[in-house]
Amino acid sequence: MTLERARELIAIQVDMGGGYNRNSVRVLLSEVNREHGQSGVDQMITEFGLDEKFGLQVGQSIQT
Repeated sequence: MTLERARELIAIQVDMGGGYNRNSVRVLLSEVNREHGQSGVDQMITEFGLDEKFGLQVGQSIQT
């Protein structure tokens, strides 16, 4: 998955903002981690403010 596609999908989930959407974001970040590493995950967490919205922290290992 490209980072651009991940951005598109994460943006949709953030807009909805529910508990199930948090799980969806975690799955997407797991995919980002596989292809782009922790730096890609951290970039998405920071870019979308996922720490405030879903409690995901920069440097946090994302596993599904």
